[in-house]
Formats: sequence, structure tokens, C-alpha cells
Amino acid sequence: MTENNHSGRSLRQRLLELEAEKKSLETIIETIEDGFIETDLRGNITRFNRAFCHISGYGPKEAEGLSYRKYMDAQTALSVYRAFNKVYKTGVSNKAFDYEIIRKDGQCRNLEISIAPIQGEDGRVSGFRCVMRDVTKRKRAETALMGQRRRLEAIFRSVDDAIVTVDTDLNVVEANDAAAKICGIRTEKLPGTFTCGQDGQCGCACLDIVKETLARRRAMRDYQVTCGRQSSPMQKVSLSCTPLEDPAGRFLGAVLVIRDITRLTDLERELEQRHQFHRIIGKSHQMQKIYRLVEDISDYEATVLIRGESGTGKELVARAIHDSGSRRFKPFVTVNCSALAEQLLESELFGHVKGAFTGAIRDHIGRFQAADSGTLLLDEIGEISPLIQLKLLRVLQEKEFERVGDSCSVRVDARVIACTHQDLKEKVRRGEFREDLYYRLNVLEIRIPPLRERPEDLPLLVEHFVRRFEKKFRMCIDGVSPEVMDVFMNYHWPGNVREVEHCIERAVILSRGGTIGIEHISGEILGGIRSGRPAKAMKKEDEIRRIVQVLEQTDWNKAKSARLLGISRKTLYQKISKYKISPEKPTHV
Repeated sequence: MTENNHSGRSLRQRLLELEAEKKSLETIIETIEDGFIETDLRGNITRFNRAFCHISGYGPKEAEGLSYRKYMDAQTALSVYRAFNKVYKTGVSNKAFDYEIIRKDGQCRNLEISIAPIQGEDGRVSGFRCVMRDVTKRKRAETALMGQRRRLEAIFRSVDDAIVTVDTDLNVVEANDAAAKICGIRTEKLPGTFTCGQDGQCGCACLDIVKETLARRRAMRDYQVTCGRQSSPMQKVSLSCTPLEDPAGRFLGAVLVIRDITRLTDLERELEQRHQFHRIIGKSHQMQKIYRLVEDISDYEATVLIRGESGTGKELVARAIHDSGSRRFKPFVTVNCSALAEQLLESELFGHVKGAFTGAIRDHIGRFQAADSGTLLLDEIGEISPLIQLKLLRVLQEKEFERVGDSCSVRVDARVIACTHQDLKEKVRRGEFREDLYYRLNVLEIRIPPLRERPEDLPLLVEHFVRRFEKKFRMCIDGVSPEVMDVFMNYHWPGNVREVEHCIERAVILSRGGTIGIEHISGEILGGIRSGRPAKAMKKEDEIRRIVQVLEQTDWNKAKSARLLGISRKTLYQKISKYKISPEKPTHV
């Protein structure tokens, strides 16, 4: 009897536990955000939670016994039937099946459903248990994203510029159709390793700029190079490369844009209207010849001798040669030969080993070695001693040297550019400079004319430096008065461009904004005008005549006219209004 009582209590206790578990499961089912239903074999609902009612729009009384065919169209119902039938036959759950329902209020919703069989003790399927999730927002976002991607892909395919994306390992991820036309990248072979120069003539500038962007993780813009492909040996392109990041800021690679500027460059050459080349300012005929010469010689490895007075911009031309050629992403090293004594210059150029001389406490890498694979600029080459001349000649001829105090030769591949303001030929005649070294340096020669020989470049230089110092000193400068420009145009500028730079810096500081006037110009310049007469305020008639002359010269282009006059466009418009100047009725004085 006792055993029966104990057994009865255990059974009741078990039933109570099962009831508690059932209530707990029902509570969980009711509180989850996903819809839950159980159906019979015909697909009629036998059990559901509140989330299902919220998703379908049917109330609890309406949902009882509801068939899935009631809340979807016939085509979708057929797909759902097939999914249920597959689960019935295989006994295997069908997970993440997508379909669209029609709520009672007529709204369409996208659902993601998982179907599991309900099996009895005999293993037979008696119904289905389903969990569904409303993914309408996600589907709409995916559709919008897909549409945006298709639009971007259409733009990507249609642009004339070559666009290439690479990952951090230099593998090309995507490239548009223009990439095949401009640089020979075959889109059907992507993804693949980034390669260029397959025909043996390309300078591989594209690869260089991508490597630099990946290494520095910063944008590099508008590098103009000659892309000597066999199919288009004179093709000129502009390269820009930007780091690629995901929304979280993780570095993914780079995007390279290649623009074919061959026709544009040819037109510029024909019109000779390039006002700036790299960092060189000037539009005169002499400067246009220098621009073309720099482009022509940039990819050749021959030494270059740049001659010109102090302050003409010899180093800028040397830098332009380096930046235009195949060594543009390699080191550009400068050494001022006139600033060091012979022993120090030898050590600076070729390096030394520890103990080579007093004070040599460690090995030192020379400038030649530092410039290996790049460019070495020897500034003021005319100042070097006979000993350095002899050693330099050997490096240029044999591409090797010994460090001071060392007997081992070091091979080096550095392009040498030399600058001087002296007449090296005259120094050779006087026996002060080796003749063989002179001819070794003077393989390609560039003479930079002094500013007095190209006065038409002066307004551009003035405007350039005004804008530079305006930004540096955070001022707003209207421009340079006509009286000041008249002084500038009549001054001989012995210090050339450097003197212009210092003059404008001084004038910007003293003007404190507004217009730069005569009072802001140094007495040295005012007293050194070529005409020998002191500067005086320009008469009204002369100013009008000059404005009209420049406007007619530029076909009434206000921006160009303002640059030539050395004033801002705002000031030019004010003067045109003040003097009532117009192209129909130009003012005559």
C-alpha cells in the first residue's frame, strides 16, 4: 500500500513538472518575436502564437484552423506546398525558406520560414511545426542595395577612365572595360594579380603608384606619365590612386583611376598654353620649350645639366624631370656641393666607414647610395674640387665607387642631374673644371632663362605667390595694384623667381589684406626700375587703356585678364564698372 501511495505521488509530481514545463514553453513561444505555428498535414493551423497574429494580421479566433493558402497567392502557395511535401517525404527540416504573404489588411510581407516535421512515436509525420520571421525591411534594403549596385556597375562600365580596384596583396578585384583599352587589363581574367608592362615597353607607373598608395595609405593624385605600351607608344595618362576602406574604417586596398590625356596634352603642346608644369610656373615660349624637353628626356637615364641664374628654379626643373620619369616613386636626393668642404663633401657623396678620419665614429651611407634606383641632384656642381671631379667622373662612367676609408667597391644605379649658375665651359677653358667631366655631365642640357627674358610669366608668378602667402598668413588679398604691376614689369629682377617670392611675401605681410600697393614694395625694387625713373601712380587714362588692351588681348576673358593685370577678378569687375568699359563700346582715351 505504501509503495502504491509513493508511486502515485511520484506520478502526480511528474505530471506537475510536465505541466510546468509546458507552461514555460508556451510562455517562451508567446514572448518570442518570431511567428510560431503548428499545422496538420493539410496545412491548417492547429497552434499559433501572438507574433503570428501580428505578422499575418489575423486575430486569434481567425487564425485557428487557418490554411496557408488563405494568406498567399496561388503561385506562392504551390511553392509552400512543395516545401511541406518535401519535409513530409524526407522527414528532414527545411530551413530558411523565403516566401511572401498577404496580410489580412492587404499588405505584402516577406517571411523567412523554417519547417520541421511533427512525428509520433511510430515515426510517422502527423503535421508540421513552423517558425517564421518578418524580413520585409531586410528584403527591401537588399533590393535597394542591389539596384544601387546595378546603377554603380553601369556607371563603372560606361566611364572612359580606367578604374581598377586592388586588395592589399596587389590582386586586382575589379576593373572596368576602359581598363582593357587603356592599359591592357583583361576583365575576363579577374580576379588576378596586378601586372603591367606585358609588352616590355610600359614604365610600370601604374604598379608603382598602387604600391605607394598601399604602403602610405594616402591618396596620390594626378601623376602624368607617358605609358609606352607597344600598341600605343606615345600614350600619356594621368594616374590617381586612393585608399579603399570599408564603413568600419578597415583598410581593404586601393582604387586606381587611369585617364588617357594624350589628346589633351597634344592640344596643350600645340596651343602652348600650359601655365604650370609640376611646380613650375610660366606660360612663355621659353618655358613651354622646357616643359616639352622635360617630358621628352624624363624616361632616359642620361645625365642632365641644368644651367640658370640663381633663383630661376633649377631644382624645380630637376624635380620635374624626376617626377615625370620612371623613377618618380624612388628617392630624390639633393646635395649642395658649394656648402661643404672637400673632405666633408667626399664623405657626404660617397659615405665613409668607421675610423676613416677623425670623428668618423660609425659607418655612414653617402648620398649616391641613398639615391640608388632614384635620382641624385648635384647642386652648384661648378664648385667641386679637382679630387671630387675625378671621383665623380668614375661614378658616372662605371656606376661604382668606394666609401672613404674602404677598399670595396659599391655599385649604384642613380640618375645624376647637375645644376649650376656658372659657365662651366669657361671654367673648362680656364682649367678649373675637367673637360671630360663637363661632357659627361652635359649629355642633356637645359638652360632656364632669367625672369627678365620672360616678363610675360611675371603676372602668373605674382598671382601664384599672392595666393600662397594669402593662405599661409590667413589673409584675404584683393590683388596687386596696376601701379605695382607696372613697377614689377619694369624691374630687372636680378634674384629672379626667388626675389619675386620674397617681395610678395613682404608685401602680403605689410598690406594686412586688401590690395598690395606701392607703399608695400621695398625701396630697393622701386629704385631699381629699368627705366631709371621713380615709380609714380598710374594716370586714369593709362589705367583704362591698359585694362582695355588686356581685355581685348584675352578676348574679354575676365579671369585671364585679371591674372595678366595682377589683380583679382573682383577688383577688375569694379574697375570695369567704374570706368564703364564694355566690349561693345570700349573706352577710348
